[in-house]
Amino acid sequence: MRILVTGGVRSGKSSHAEALVAEHGGVTYVAPGRPADGTDPDWDARVRAHRARRPEGWATVELRAGATGELGDLADVVRTAGGPVLVDCLGTWLTALLDDGWLWERPAEEAYAAVEAALDRLTDALAEAPEVVLVTNEVGLGVVPDHRSGRLFRDLLGTVNQRVAAVCDEVHLVVAGRVLRL
Repeated sequence: MRILVTGGVRSGKSSHAEALVAEHGGVTYVAPGRPADGTDPDWDARVRAHRARRPEGWATVELRAGATGELGDLADVVRTAGGPVLVDCLGTWLTALLDDGWLWERPAEEAYAAVEAALDRLTDALAEAPEVVLVTNEVGLGVVPDHRSGRLFRDLLGTVNQRVAAVCDEVHLVVAGRVLRL
């Protein structure tokens, strides 16, 4: 079963996703964003809270870890996990892709091409994965961002969400802690 869990910030997405795989042992939890590093106390607190909720038997893979800060390949982790995978979240994965490729200020076509290439690898891996739950953010439901980077992120995350949803068996929308299966 492949499930994409989407919703707004602090809607309960992560808790719901964790509950979907809670009964399984050997879960690989993939954190594809920036790890806690002491530079942002609010972010560090959020990372600590996520870590504290995970059962001891889960393996954690932080794709952006170590002194180099290089982004690991999410598709490779999904392919080689050998059991259920929980990815939290695709928004931080996209941010890392844009950061690592210096794509925020590049022409939009370059950013789209880089993200599409990474998405091709990821969706191929997801299509083969027996059990994976992915968390993402739902953006673009209202205000058009003033800044180019906000619009780029919103548009690219919309593309990411559509492409990943197309290879998932289910999509769950979480609003105010309530789950709607789409």
